[in-house]
Amino acid sequence: MKNLFYFFSVSFLKNQLANKIFAFLTLLFLLLPQYACNTTEPPNNRTLLLKLEDVSCTEAWIQFSSTNIQIPDNITLYINNQPKKTINLTTVDTLLYIDSLLPNQTYKILAAMQPYNNASNELSVTTMDTTSHNFTWQSFTFGGIGGSSVLYDVAIIDENNIWAVGEIYMNDSLGNPDPKFYNLIKWDGTDWKPERIYFTNSQGQSFLSPMKSIFAFNTNDIWIGLDQLIHWDGNDYIEYELSDAVFQSWINKIWGSSSSGLYIVGNYGSIAHYGGRLVGWKKIESGTDLDFHDIYGATDTETGELQILAVCTRNLPLDKAIYKIDGNTATQISSTPIQWELFSCWFVPNRHYYVVGSGIYEKSLLQDSLWRNEPLDITHYGTSKIRGNGINDVFVVGAFGEILHYSGLTWKSYLSELGTFSGSYGSLDINEKFVVASGYESRKAKIIIGYR
Repeated sequence: MKNLFYFFSVSFLKNQLANKIFAFLTLLFLLLPQYACNTTEPPNNRTLLLKLEDVSCTEAWIQFSSTNIQIPDNITLYINNQPKKTINLTTVDTLLYIDSLLPNQTYKILAAMQPYNNASNELSVTTMDTTSHNFTWQSFTFGGIGGSSVLYDVAIIDENNIWAVGEIYMNDSLGNPDPKFYNLIKWDGTDWKPERIYFTNSQGQSFLSPMKSIFAFNTNDIWIGLDQLIHWDGNDYIEYELSDAVFQSWINKIWGSSSSGLYIVGNYGSIAHYGGRLVGWKKIESGTDLDFHDIYGATDTETGELQILAVCTRNLPLDKAIYKIDGNTATQISSTPIQWELFSCWFVPNRHYYVVGSGIYEKSLLQDSLWRNEPLDITHYGTSKIRGNGINDVFVVGAFGEILHYSGLTWKSYLSELGTFSGSYGSLDINEKFVVASGYESRKAKIIIGYR
């Protein structure tokens, strides 16, 4: 009887143990796929997406977006099936920057995550081609009789209509030095024709003044700066006399998105904004006494954001600054590690920024910590003005006749073919067909046109 009881007891215990083991194994079997999914395979709704934002000849800006990933994490960028670099993600959406590409090439780019082996869409990216360094040059000199002549600024309206401003001393009709200078010279596609534009002061008296700056929207919408502002509307020169409460300087440079969104800069930290007839002129406090030499603005085509920069400097004691202007507010931004003068700026918003003076400085984004000075060895001369058609078509001019062109890949100086001279180009304008620079050579005003 004891043996029988023992037999049933052991059998019962074995069955209970077997049932527990079976239940444990069943539970483990049910949970194992879930753990496997959480550690080795992505859920069905995880996505990685690449979208092309912009390209240059050697760079690409790609918008990366994702869903259902854990941050922080890493992605690896593959270019033509080869790993390019690993990027640490701190947000689910970010702008990726790729450099060291070749001009006019097509690349296949995708992003992948480990350990999931997730991959984004494959993005086809074709870089921009370079622009040619080949230009045909035609130069002109004016005046130098009875006084030192100079052209301070130039504006292209079209290929048969270019205006340059300054002061040019020439002979009168009898061949004698004329004490009355010309303050405007116009190109009609064949020749330059000098003009004298007279102005009226607050006492109603007519006077002749040098012109310092010019900015043209079209044939019938041209703005000219001296110690007041002049607007050519296609029929008349309309004078805007600025009060000392608004602007206390000669107008060194003009820039605007329209004639109802115009900015002027000058000496002693002077900045003013014109908002149209209903708004009028408003002084912008800069908080500096440095002299502003240039202002430039452009709209980001992706975001619609208008960005405006202005640069200012002083020789003694040496100082310089870069300002970002938003509406009627000017804020100084970093110029580190620039030590010397700054005279001009130009940029493509959120893509590439340049400032020039005693050197050429650049950065990709304004929030980048440092201005790079990589093209410093291109020229040994000071630079005074920079303008461009795009990232792959940029001109810089400066002292001793220096003219530089950036094709998107390389810089070229034209001094070897044009030669140096005792003088400087202080301004330039550019379009798709040609570039024009103005300044002085010895005692004469000088203009050069470069045809593509």
